[in-house]
Amino acid sequence: MLSNMVLDEMLLVERLPVEMKTCFVENDSMFSVGLSDLSSSSSVSDKACVVWGCVLGGSETTAVFKADDDLLENQLFIKTICLGEEAGDEMHVVTVCDGVGSKPLPIATLRHCMPMISFSSLELTPPVTFKLCTGKGPVYISGQHITLNPIEMTADEDEDEEKEEG
Repeated sequence: MLSNMVLDEMLLVERLPVEMKTCFVENDSMFSVGLSDLSSSSSVSDKACVVWGCVLGGSETTAVFKADDDLLENQLFIKTICLGEEAGDEMHVVTVCDGVGSKPLPIATLRHCMPMISFSSLELTPPVTFKLCTGKGPVYISGQHITLNPIEMTADEDEDEEKEEG
């Protein structure tokens, strides 16, 4: 069985107000910014990290992660997939499929003897669709949505190369 502490951490995403789900990286230091401050702040960095999560189970066996259609580079890093305490003792298989229509790929097979999987670096490019193929769930998926401005990254890389050469 999954400990209550792990479940509390997984469910934390659902209980946080939207303003607390956003953090930004600027000069390798972290600070929190509410989503309402994004459009009015000129000091916000071009790198953003937002906690993302979903629950698969019951009538909701599919979850889609989409990024805004903008000029920013978006990545989704999956951190954990775990069974809810109410999940039956059956095999739960979670698949992921990209937005191009490729074949679904299993990324997690969970059962009460192995109720959680942690990923060190499962990086997906949106849009992606998660599906609970077998089992009734609930299955909790948590991760981080990273947004980068590729133009600023290129300028920073050019400056770094000039410093190394000079």
